[in-house]
Amino acid sequence: MRKRYTLATAAATAATAGLLAAVTAAPAQAAEYTSDLRIKGVQYDAPGRDDNRCSGGNTKNEYLTIKNYSRKTTVNLKGYVVKDATGNKYTFTANHYLEPGDFVSLRGGRGTDSDAGNVAYRQNCNFIWNNDKDTINLFKPSGARADVHAYSKSANDRDGNGYITFHG
Repeated sequence: MRKRYTLATAAATAATAGLLAAVTAAPAQAAEYTSDLRIKGVQYDAPGRDDNRCSGGNTKNEYLTIKNYSRKTTVNLKGYVVKDATGNKYTFTANHYLEPGDFVSLRGGRGTDSDAGNVAYRQNCNFIWNNDKDTINLFKPSGARADVHAYSKSANDRDGNGYITFHG
């Protein structure tokens, strides 16, 4: 028996193939986001020679930027956790509200958190991010992962300035 292909059959077959190609070509990260909060970028290597002294050191120059990518929802950071590959972590213990499009820089060192200044401090003068490679995890208060990024200096920091952008 001979199969007959009509123009409609050919169009349906092409559409199905195109849809399948689009689904399989979608980046793996597309499904990872379960939160409006995402890691915008990281200054993983503070400019200058690393010096973790609380007075006069440069740990404040190592920071992680978290942005609220929602167009409508304000997000409270209280309970969110940032963690590296070896288990170093920081938990936002106070209310810190991010309006849609707003961001916060989580800095090393000691300082006063400020919603108006878009800054939170880890109150710890040790560096958290490795200068060669690391993994940054952002967890919701429920424990579910909101975002994750692994980086290496050689693969992700093309200009060598110690800063990597993950989301624009």
